[in-house]
Amino acid sequence: MSNKETMRSPSLMDALLPLIMMIIMLTAAVMYFSDNSSYGPNQIALLLATGVAIIIGLKNGHNWVSIEKAIINGISISLGAVLILLAVGSLIGTWLLSGTVPTLIYYGLNILNPQWFYMAACLICGLVAMSIGSSWTTAATIGVALLAVANGLGLDPAITAGAIISGAYFGDKISPLSETTNLAPAVVGTELFKHIRYMLWTTLPSISTALVLFLFLGFNEEVQDSATSALMLNDLMDKHFNINVFNLIPLVILLVLAIKKVPAFLAVSIGAITGAVWAVLFQQDFIMSLAGEGVDSVTANIKVVWTAFFDGVSVNTGNANLDSLLSRGGMSGMLNTVWLIICALTFGAVLEHLGMLRKLMDAILKGVHTTGGLITSTVSTCIGTNIVTADQYMAIVMPGRMYKEEYERRGLDPVVLSRTLEDSGTLTSPLIPWNTCGAYMYGVLAVNPLDYIFYCFFNLINPVLAVIYGYLGFKIKKLGNAVTA
Repeated sequence: MSNKETMRSPSLMDALLPLIMMIIMLTAAVMYFSDNSSYGPNQIALLLATGVAIIIGLKNGHNWVSIEKAIINGISISLGAVLILLAVGSLIGTWLLSGTVPTLIYYGLNILNPQWFYMAACLICGLVAMSIGSSWTTAATIGVALLAVANGLGLDPAITAGAIISGAYFGDKISPLSETTNLAPAVVGTELFKHIRYMLWTTLPSISTALVLFLFLGFNEEVQDSATSALMLNDLMDKHFNINVFNLIPLVILLVLAIKKVPAFLAVSIGAITGAVWAVLFQQDFIMSLAGEGVDSVTANIKVVWTAFFDGVSVNTGNANLDSLLSRGGMSGMLNTVWLIICALTFGAVLEHLGMLRKLMDAILKGVHTTGGLITSTVSTCIGTNIVTADQYMAIVMPGRMYKEEYERRGLDPVVLSRTLEDSGTLTSPLIPWNTCGAYMYGVLAVNPLDYIFYCFFNLINPVLAVIYGYLGFKIKKLGNAVTA
């Protein structure tokens, strides 16, 4: 059995080899499985790369017992996020069943006006993504409908795609239902709602600037009457759900709990239970339609609401886009994300325990002496991780694990790191054609990322603003609430 005297520090090549193997395997995963690579292939690639790192660690004198303990400790930091994600799955299911999400979509589509179509598209997608916590689902449903409307009006599909993606990622980024929004604070060790509040300092100026740019682009567009696709979705939702303003009360309750700083898991759980109660109160016809014929109302309420908690909702409106938008949720829908988080954190924990992350950090941070330089390095690492690993989760987890200790050493609050991870890791992923997010957006919107990249104003502005804040020392929180430049 090895001891501290026989352990050797990793060389730079030791530290790089697991990353090189991971890049090769993740590239192969994307090549063979495309946008499905995050549903198993990437997890296997991460575990195999972890195996390479473990072999190097054993070679350098580490023992398996210490490595296994490091893995368990590394995974444990995500358990809070895992509980929140499972609660979020239940919340999505009950909010779909209660009509909360359909009502948000219904009112969002009503603000569509051809005279400012691009800005409206961005706002609608932001509202939907915030309510369901998924940029992918928003783009594949409302985004597809908006693109169809844009084509009918003769509007530019690349600008429309940029507006859809900007709005979708804005809503996703500030939604407590989002997987990445839960992942970033979990990786660095801060609290979800604190993370969201701190992100607003970079997020709101970025989306405001983007909306002004989309409004400007729409000034000279000649549009014909009609948003038929959007109106058709509203008609279908009105037919299947009891749409009324009271359906938004579960959302108001969740927002109040967030403002009151109630712990995220407790707040989301209360939100999910409230959604279940609202479903029974306001959506009896919908519940009975899901239960099927010959089922009494008591049994229908129990079974359908219970199912919404663990397996979400599945609807059949006759419209594939609307069905895809409204058929999701449940704890089971979060299990793949939990699997990916565990595999990614296992890889990061092993690299950290074996000293490989420290070796890489020393090489990266050589010559970086200011907070602005540190944030610039973090942004660059997140973008680079998105490019080489083709996965936004890796672009959050890997830099988060790498920079966590350095931010603490420099006296910076963890929310500075978690915000920077989202400002760059989450937002740049759909801009890269071979990234799973870029490939997915191309698949559902049928617009090449190299065409829409210049119009994803929110995704482009936010990382730049994060760097500017770093050099200006603006809203850079230190431990102990001090501020540094």
